[in-house]
Amino acid sequence: MAKRPNPGLQAIADRVGVSKMTVSRVLRGGGGFSAETEAKVREAADALGYVPNRLAAAFGRSGTSTLVGVCVPRLNSALFGSVLESLNATLARLGYDTMIGAHDHLPSEEEAWIRALAAWKPAAVVLTSREHSARTLSTLRDMSVPVLEMWDLRTAPIDLSVGFSHYDNGWEMARTIANAGRQRIGYIGGLAERQTMGAVRLNGFRKGLDEAGLSVFAEERLTDRPGFYSGYYATEMLLARAPKLDAIYYQDDEMAIGGQAYLTARGIRVPDDIGIAGWGGMEAASILPRRLTTTMVPTTRLGKVAAEALVSRLRDAPVQDVTVVQTRLVPGSTI
Repeated sequence: MAKRPNPGLQAIADRVGVSKMTVSRVLRGGGGFSAETEAKVREAADALGYVPNRLAAAFGRSGTSTLVGVCVPRLNSALFGSVLESLNATLARLGYDTMIGAHDHLPSEEEAWIRALAAWKPAAVVLTSREHSARTLSTLRDMSVPVLEMWDLRTAPIDLSVGFSHYDNGWEMARTIANAGRQRIGYIGGLAERQTMGAVRLNGFRKGLDEAGLSVFAEERLTDRPGFYSGYYATEMLLARAPKLDAIYYQDDEMAIGGQAYLTARGIRVPDDIGIAGWGGMEAASILPRRLTTTMVPTTRLGKVAAEALVSRLRDAPVQDVTVVQTRLVPGSTI
């Protein structure tokens, strides 16, 4: 079957009997036309099967890009999904389009994505990794656009930083677990061979325990991705090696929920026999039989604040180089 050509603005203009410029203004959401004209143009566009040229729209009549590149660790993360939804919605409201990619916690993947993005001449870039390759930094300098580092707070960012301290999150949870009287404490995480924020939180966790005169007694750091099932079987493996643990800190809530499922299946009581804590503040963590002790990350606010800060920079409006979005430790009832 022959591919049906996409009708252009002129075809719509001819059908309605107005100028091509009027059609363009209507479809861009502009003004200067009657409600009757708008209705006729939109009806004709639907009837003809018009599909907007988003590339052209991203540059507008002024030739200035409205495209914002956003690179996140992975697209199937519940937490990043919420951040992206808020970021994208706020940018769209302010007149910008997003192009989203993932680096899978690999600097080389981020570098390749940034180099590909550069060909699209974006207006700005949003990054979520802590470390960048020399070539990535060089490409960003050559692009000469605003760069916002989101997620982990950077006190000396490339340009802008919006986020929180993962290190402090780990430290705070260590003190909470130590103050609960736990002594033999384990840790479970994933992606052990990648540069993740989980590793940064673990460093803070170790420091907090050290200040309390404790240490991580045993740990299970998988190469697998964090998830419910990986938390389940990692808990089994950890307790097989260290059966006398009285607390486990998990890289995130998914792993903690999986771990709690394993403990329940084996008749190990939480928190009587062992305490557990996660990170992230997943919705599922609040509806468990015992609310999970975790760190709540305000993902919607983070995405909104990041988008607004970036647009302020794009429009030469006053904006702080570093903006802290506060997290909150939720005590729960599992420690």
